[in-house]
Amino acid sequence: MTRDERVSAELMQWQLSRLVEGEAYEDYRFPLDQFGGANVSLVNTLTVTHPMVMPSDARNYLARLGQVGMRMDEAIAEAGRLAARRMIPPRFILRSTLAQMQHFIGTPAAQNPLVGIFAERMAGIGGLAADEREALRARAERIVADEVYPAWRKGIALLESIVPASTDDAGLWRFEAGARVYAHDLRRFTTTKLGPDEIHFIGLREVARLEGEMENVLRTLGRTRGTLEERTAALHRDLAYPNSEEGRAAIMGDIERILRDAEKRAVALFAETPKAPVVARPYPRFREASAAASYSFPAPDGSRPGTFQIPLRPSQLSRYGLRTLVYHETVPGHHFQIALEMENRALPRFRQLRTFGGISAYGEGWALYAERLAAESGWYQGDPQGLLGQLAAELFRARRLVVDTGLHTKRWTREQAIAYGIGPSEVERYVVFPGQACSYMIGLLRILELRERARGVLGERYSPKEFHHAVLATGTVPLELLEREVDAYIARAK
Repeated sequence: MTRDERVSAELMQWQLSRLVEGEAYEDYRFPLDQFGGANVSLVNTLTVTHPMVMPSDARNYLARLGQVGMRMDEAIAEAGRLAARRMIPPRFILRSTLAQMQHFIGTPAAQNPLVGIFAERMAGIGGLAADEREALRARAERIVADEVYPAWRKGIALLESIVPASTDDAGLWRFEAGARVYAHDLRRFTTTKLGPDEIHFIGLREVARLEGEMENVLRTLGRTRGTLEERTAALHRDLAYPNSEEGRAAIMGDIERILRDAEKRAVALFAETPKAPVVARPYPRFREASAAASYSFPAPDGSRPGTFQIPLRPSQLSRYGLRTLVYHETVPGHHFQIALEMENRALPRFRQLRTFGGISAYGEGWALYAERLAAESGWYQGDPQGLLGQLAAELFRARRLVVDTGLHTKRWTREQAIAYGIGPSEVERYVVFPGQACSYMIGLLRILELRERARGVLGERYSPKEFHHAVLATGTVPLELLEREVDAYIARAK
């Protein structure tokens, strides 16, 4: 058995064990929410991941669109079943989801993203006559008006009916099996055996360290008055784009410039770079209020690039932290990690395609490592505001450790979490996805630990290109498996 076959077998065993464990906790996953519910995932599948290259892709789009109403009906039925068992999300989650769903159906069908984005993407298809394009667009409009909107209205009616029975208690602690469910989620997302108290302590330690580093940079900028939050908020405002169409265009232009510059800089640190391109796009307007920046992987056949999406709500329209966000989501972050894995012919096909899904501690840990790597490699030279953005992003991930464990085991309220420095939409995300927010910092710290181990053992023989190859060529694995594979690389390099 080769190395890759052995790692693949162990990965499959690990993933299957998590799936089996997770079946016991399915009732704790509500199928309608503003982040990953059917009301979001169905739209994202069609507007982002559905290919649009050949005329048949446009026709297939309508076939998939015709199933959206049925899939939503299934999610609504499951939500009703859970609600009857008192498995109800917190009141603030229900209200946020309702606001998003109402916004989605608040425009004429012709202006809905399922129609508008479809029409935009069809324009780039060669061999599709103008009259057929219009006929397809009109058919999409009818499906949205006659099938999709009614399904959304049924979902809205269900959520409105259960709001009176909900409370603002946020964490899993409110359920009888909440402690077991959260332990499973932490194990699933961090791939470690760290408990909530240990993770809470790590978070407090890292918060203190990063706040100290930010204080030093702020003083060099002459920003010495006010709390850390007040000074960084002022910097965010000072670097803001206009909240206008011109401002939206300007930020997307800057993202493009940062992204292409990162591709040039990365050559010095990586032996391989992806063949698949990566592009940046804003989220559709209906998702701006609660969506987080995200990366969608490229199509294996090359028909779709990797896609970085950013919600252009006012809080995002700032240069403060923008470079770090681009590095995290694209180069050398998620795009490098995911696209290189897809292009790695040494891996079995099911691993190239991540058939069993991603592993957050590896993927998000790598993306946060990419942020740190850019800072260490001088990418912020002459840009202290940019460096502050990087430190703030890492501080944000450290605070996540404290808040996530606080919400789910220490009975923190939504208001306590916000007061600790986490925005409302982020707090809501941690409530919907328990444990996931802990994966970033835990993954970063383990990758840094492995890098320092390699440096310490190899000395002058240490090469960042070889270390990064060892991590990325391993592919998506739990941190325990990654540690073993890095140790094997160190032994070979000796």
